[in-house]
Amino acid sequence: MEYYHVVFTIPNELSAIALQNKRVVYNLLFRASAATLLEIARDPKRLGAEIGFFSVLHTWNQKLEHHPHVHCVVPAGGLSPDRSRWISSQPRFFLPVAVLQKVFRGKFTDALKKAFQSGRLSFHGSLKPLASRKVFATFIRQTHRSQWVIYCKRPFGGTEHVLRYLGGYTHRVAISNHRLVAMADGKVTFRWRDSAHHNKKRLMTLSIEEFLRRFLLHVLPPGFVRIRHFGILSTRNRSALLPLCRQLIAAAPSPETRLDARREPTGKPDSLWQCPQCGGPMLVLERITAPELRLRSPPPGDFVAAV
Repeated sequence: MEYYHVVFTIPNELSAIALQNKRVVYNLLFRASAATLLEIARDPKRLGAEIGFFSVLHTWNQKLEHHPHVHCVVPAGGLSPDRSRWISSQPRFFLPVAVLQKVFRGKFTDALKKAFQSGRLSFHGSLKPLASRKVFATFIRQTHRSQWVIYCKRPFGGTEHVLRYLGGYTHRVAISNHRLVAMADGKVTFRWRDSAHHNKKRLMTLSIEEFLRRFLLHVLPPGFVRIRHFGILSTRNRSALLPLCRQLIAAAPSPETRLDARREPTGKPDSLWQCPQCGGPMLVLERITAPELRLRSPPPGDFVAAV
């Protein structure tokens, strides 16, 4: 079983609002990202399956600055709509990132506007002007031009890799002890990874006051749950659906077997291989020779036909 790592972030412009409204905005981040994954995966044009995953909230970057984002670990497949079989994703591809970005942006901004209209958002300091309905509406429209970064990492190597990865990742807050280098003369030095320069390791030195300020940015509201499960892995579903998933995965052909089945003819004269989406037979409608293919291909060069 492969697992994909999908990360949802919000633009920097929304980070300040999140800092002043942690419980509301962090909950919206969880819900919007989860709803996006569930909706796109359920789409018959995409995976066409009911998926499950868990999400982990992170609010920091390598420099300990405020950077809210959610990490989602998703099995590479899900249950068919009738829950009769397990549908695996295509090899090395899960869901289209561009579609995830568009849907997530829409869901998050719509939820944020509803939170504003219901009076659940508060604004202080330099953000006070956003308390005006007109100013807030203009601000939200401007965020649509910002970069909503979502990316899907290549699948983990297997369950052992997932456990090893998550063992030091899910319960870490802001910075781990091994990154701390020194504390002297009222300053703290720590290591950080510069992603803009091929993850080169660098040192950063901050005053104790600034180091503590950055660290305290990431204190969550009392009782806030930062690891949540969704879909077939949610609390209300997993007791019934997890055994079914294990049963269907065990009965499903391996990825290698499915790939061989797509490549090799079934023996019937008009049958080529199975459809990767529905599993049904794909039929030969026409055979095209190489010369015919060249005749049907677009003209070479930059030629554009006039309409």
